[in-house]
Amino acid sequence: MTTPIIRVEDIADYEGQQVTVQGWVYNHTHKGKLVFLLVRDGYGFVQCVAFKNDLPEDVFDQIVHLTQESSVEITGVVRADSRAPGIPGGYEIGVTAFKLVQRAAENYPLALKEHGVDFVLENRHLWIRMPSQWAILRVRAATIRAIRDWLDDNGYINMDTPILTPAAAEGTTTLFATQYFDEGEAYLAQTGQLYNEANIFAFKKVYCFGPTFRAEKSKTRRHLTEFWMVEPEIAFCDLDGLMEVEEQFVSAVVQRVLKECAAELASLGRDTTLLEKVTPPFPRISYDEALEILARLRAQTDDPEQKALLEIEWGDDFGAPHETALTQQFDKPVFVYGFPTAAKAFYMEPWPGRPEVCKSVDLLAPEGYGEIIGGSERISDPDLLLQRIQEHNLPQDAYRWYWQLRLYGSVPHSGFGLGVERTVTWLTGIRHIRETIAFPRTINRVYP
Repeated sequence: MTTPIIRVEDIADYEGQQVTVQGWVYNHTHKGKLVFLLVRDGYGFVQCVAFKNDLPEDVFDQIVHLTQESSVEITGVVRADSRAPGIPGGYEIGVTAFKLVQRAAENYPLALKEHGVDFVLENRHLWIRMPSQWAILRVRAATIRAIRDWLDDNGYINMDTPILTPAAAEGTTTLFATQYFDEGEAYLAQTGQLYNEANIFAFKKVYCFGPTFRAEKSKTRRHLTEFWMVEPEIAFCDLDGLMEVEEQFVSAVVQRVLKECAAELASLGRDTTLLEKVTPPFPRISYDEALEILARLRAQTDDPEQKALLEIEWGDDFGAPHETALTQQFDKPVFVYGFPTAAKAFYMEPWPGRPEVCKSVDLLAPEGYGEIIGGSERISDPDLLLQRIQEHNLPQDAYRWYWQLRLYGSVPHSGFGLGVERTVTWLTGIRHIRETIAFPRTINRVYP
């Protein structure tokens, strides 16, 4: 009978059976006649125990002298042991056979000790092998699966939108430009939204999912230069309908990740108590109400630095301190709607009777993680849209096709963008967004 090659994540299904694991040595401890190996196979980490009396002398000696990250094939019997480390843990393999695929070079750069941030980022191609980074990126993959499955199952059609675009969507100062043959400059896309507004008139409910690029010179822990965003767009949908979609969508994604990534989240030390509460409905407050809350919090603190951080005037967009303070008042994600028109993009529908306010909404994650979704009801009137294009000094020729959508069967429509990396930062409970993508791009890093 052939010994099965298993995934470590499935090890509980093989208790008492002989299996083979193909992977790499993450850690190695030699204690007399015993060698403890922590082996990772891409699907988890498992302790493998080699006993000298169970193996040929030359094989045991080979195991004793293994280096970190050596690639191996290990065969042995799975046994339950609550003390056994690993992800998911609780099981170990008693080694009965061993094959060395490659003995890794000495002096592995990311030896098991503390390293500085710049050093691990310079060695990101190796850092992703570490348990914490592995777990975070596994959560990212599960998040993306959950996003796609919910949208596909709820009538949305995936539409791929251009990465090279002729004009800005959300501000001309945050664009990466490139020469496009004889056509002049083209720009790396900030969003696929405008193209999806065309797609809804053919398909009603659509989404795009891909990389987006922002040339902001931001150094905060919440910003990347290149990040991934999912952008659903919905015909016959107003702002209230949009918020209902968002809370159903986000709740489904969170609950699925909790179910599929329990071991990964546990390995990160993530307290999932508040994540378990992420179910509809979410609280909703207006921008005006949010400013009242911030004013009250500012009045309550005696800390001059905190007072300064919470200072905000009507018309300003929120910064990270404002979002953090607001989310600390709730144990679920909170909608803030009705932002000042001047603080938002040109295409947002004005509030009835209040042209200084637009039908926009941000979804702020709790525990101080801030905005994970930005969305709005879009302008559906062609005359008003043309007026806004002119007010923002945007090139009318570049937006002619977008304006023309409102001439032929225009309807109320809405959409939003969810940032994958910000969402994963929140789900995993980590501090910095740069760990949520395999190879982060920031204003001072484009290597490796």
